[in-house]
This record gives sequence, structure tokens and C-alpha cells, in this order.
Amino acid sequence: MDSGIPRHVGIIMDGNGRWANQRGMLRTQGHLEGLTAAKRVVKAASDMGIQYLTLYAFSTENWKRAAGEVGFIMGLVKQYLRNEIAFYRENHIRIRHAGDPAGLPSDIAEELKSAALDTGGFDGMQVILAINYGGRDEIVRAVKRLAAKRQDDAQGQDITSITGDDIAACLDNPDVPDPDLIIRSAGEYRLSNFLLWEGAYAELYVSAKFWPDWTGEDLAEAIDEYRSRDRRFGGITVNGE
Repeated sequence: MDSGIPRHVGIIMDGNGRWANQRGMLRTQGHLEGLTAAKRVVKAASDMGIQYLTLYAFSTENWKRAAGEVGFIMGLVKQYLRNEIAFYRENHIRIRHAGDPAGLPSDIAEELKSAALDTGGFDGMQVILAINYGGRDEIVRAVKRLAAKRQDDAQGQDITSITGDDIAACLDNPDVPDPDLIIRSAGEYRLSNFLLWEGAYAELYVSAKFWPDWTGEDLAEAIDEYRSRDRRFGGITVNGE
């Protein structure tokens, strides 16, 4: 695999509603086209050798949208998880979840759990679906997990001994490496509560294209841009620049 390919890419899939509005369509049609775009990009990412792909599908704030739109999105998630098993199998894709399953409708939570179990043995790219996900919420839940763990710890470690590694170990998917690249479509320059802890040193790439128009070529352009970056992680280069 090309060493210039990011190991982990996160994507904020933005612009479905605006894409539909520009065409005089219902917002739900934009979400449907966005699902098709997601499948195109997942296949392209797998072919490129990306190991982890996190897709921001539904945030903790998205519950504020109209009930009809939320219900449609949940239905799309369920459809995607249930109908694409042949696609996962063909491409050896493992499905995982980031977010709070307790806040999801029970049937969606079960579909996510089932997809994770059904694909758990696949050795290809891992697709992490961020559903009912918020970066702040994840950190709060991680701290609660850590507090419960410390409470049960026979050594009785106090809070002053907590490290960043301790918190990271209690995140939703602690074995998944931090994202190297975070992509956002639709021209918005903000993280919108996405991977706040894990994305501390991720490279950012913003595309003006609305998400339903995205293809593998757009992903390739983002990767090419990423490969031109000089990642210093707060340090300096050999030349001191």
C-alpha cells in the first residue's frame, strides 16, 4: 500500500438538503442521493487501501430536525445496513458504530449491532458509522466509563492520576487510530462536533461540492491534497521550519 495514503479518513457528509433544494426536490431526496454517494466513496476508499473510514451520518444535534426528515434518515440507515451485506462481503468491509446506541430507536440499534456482528470477521476496510454521535457526548461518556472503572478498581486510584491515554481508552472505538484526514463537503469550515478528541491533529480538507455529487474522484483529489501536507504534530521539521 502507498505510504502516502491516510490510514484513517473521517468524512462530514454535508449538503444533502441544499443539493435537493437547488433542484426543487424534497430534502429527503437529497438524503437518498447522499446514501448512493456514500456507497461510491466507501468502494473507492476500500480500493485505495484506506484502512478506516468514519462517516458522520447523524449527529446528536440532528434530532432537532423535523420528525419526518429524521424518520426518513433512520429508515435509510436501516435500509443501508440490511441491504448491503453482499457489498460488505464482496469488499471484506467491517461495519462498526460510533455514538450512543441508547439514544437510538431500538430497531436501528439492533441493525447496527447485527451488522457489526455479521461483518466482524471481515479483514478489509473498517467503516465506522457515526450515528447519534457527537464529539462532546463521546468524551462525556468516556469520562463516565473511566469513572465507573476507577470506582471498581481495587487500587482505588483517584481522579488526579487520570491521563489522556486513560480517556482515549474509554472512547467508543479505542482501538481505531486517530484520523489522519477529515473531509467536509458543501464548503462549510467547521467540525460540527465530529471526532473532537481523535481529530486533534487531523489534516482538514473542505470541498465546495455537495455530498450527493461526490464520487471516488473527489476522494482521490482530497487524498492528493493530503499527501502534499507537511504533518508536524506541533513539532518542527528537520530544517526547523
